Order: sequence, then C-alpha cells, then structure tokens
Amino acid sequence: MDKRKHMGKDKKGVIFPVAPNLPEMSDSYLQFIEEIKKEIQKQRVSVVMNANRSMICLYWNIGRAILKKQEEEGWGAKVIDRMSKDLKIAFPEMSGFSPRNIKYMRKFAQCWLDEKIVQRVVAQIPWRTNITIMDKLKTQEERVWYASKTIENGWSKTILELQIQSRLMERTGKTVNNFPAALPPLDSDMANQIFKDPYLFDFLGTDMPRREVEIEQKLTEHIQSFLLELGQGFAFVGRQVHLEVGGQDFYLDFCFTT
Repeated sequence: MDKRKHMGKDKKGVIFPVAPNLPEMSDSYLQFIEEIKKEIQKQRVSVVMNANRSMICLYWNIGRAILKKQEEEGWGAKVIDRMSKDLKIAFPEMSGFSPRNIKYMRKFAQCWLDEKIVQRVVAQIPWRTNITIMDKLKTQEERVWYASKTIENGWSKTILELQIQSRLMERTGKTVNNFPAALPPLDSDMANQIFKDPYLFDFLGTDMPRREVEIEQKLTEHIQSFLLELGQGFAFVGRQVHLEVGGQDFYLDFCFTT
C-alpha cells in the first residue's frame, strides 16, 4: 500500500504527491541531499563550460579560415556580408552569424594566433567577455593576464571592464605563472553569465525551450498577482505541479484552487 502523503480527495489512479516536510528528515538525509545538489551544480557548470569551449573554438576556426582566404584571394567586407546571409539561411535559429559577429570572429583569430592558448584560456570565457578583451586591451600580455584572472575569479563582463578601467594589472603585477585549467567558481558571476548567454543557447539549438521557460515564469507571476487581487477564496498551488495518473508522471505548468 502506498504510504506517501498526497493532497486532495482520494481518486483511483490519480494523486497529487506531497513531499515530507524537511524537519521530518534525518540529519543523514540533509547532508546527503546537500552533496547531491553540489554535484549537480558542478556537472551543470562543467557541461555548459564544455559547450562554451566548443562554440569559442568554432568561432576561432571560422575567423582563422576567413583570414586565410583574405590573404590568399584578397577577399573584402562584401564576402563577410554574403557569408552572414548564407549561414543565416543554413542555421536560421542561430543569432551568432551577423556580419558584426563574423567580423569579431576574424578579429578573434587575429588577437589569438596560438591555438593552444585559445583552447586552454579564452575558450573558457563567454563570447561577450572575449569581445571586451579584444576591444579594451591592445597587447597579448594584457589579454592573457586579464583572461586568466577572469577565469580564476569568475568575473562577469561588467566586473572585467571595471578591473580594466582601474588598471588592475599595473597595480598588482604582470606575471602569469600558468594557464588556469580548473572551472570558474560554481557560484561566480561568470558561471551565471554563461548559463544566460544567448549565443550559447543559439549554438546548442536550445533557445526555444529557454524562451518557453521564461514565458511560463512571466505567466505564473501574472497569475499570482491576479489571485492576490481577487482576495480570499483562491489559492495558488504552484508551478510544475507533480501529478500521477495511472502510474505515469505529469506536470501542470501552474495550478490554483478555489
């Protein structure tokens, strides 16, 4: 017999499962669930960082290919405009192939000639942060130093810009002993920025589900506000409410009762 808690009236084959209250759980469980949450967070960051690395390396390869063709055949800006149009037709869901962004890919390859540095350092940084490094810094030494510090400290694009403006490198020394190989801090601004990077979502082809989640969130907020305006007699149950029907799992986008 199923001893789990559930809400609502009993109906054969249909239940709204209710989790036990946290105070009811043992200390062993509380420690266990914290470890699981940390592992999930770590793996999420690892996955998104690997995806970001692939995208940045792709951009570098595209930029390097453009430079090679321009050197060999004297291609001009018109080719980039044509290239942008053809890639948008081939990949309509991706926003990373604007003429402006393709020009940044070419500049990216110009700024970073060593593929090993690209893979070990700048491929760990969000694309928009890489654009800041290209635009704000003029020498290879400065770019390597600030890129390394960005990874080490988990700086967002905004924080990096502030550090460049304050001339942090000149104030703290210029030596970079080695290239960082570890992930940025899990709860850092940079990790959060990568999770929200529209270029990365477009690259992965997951932009539409992300937008659906955002729409659902906004709808839920409006429904909650609406129910509060109605006053007593209405209760908001929650979003993504778990429902079991005939042994199968379903999730309601949002649920309220009267």
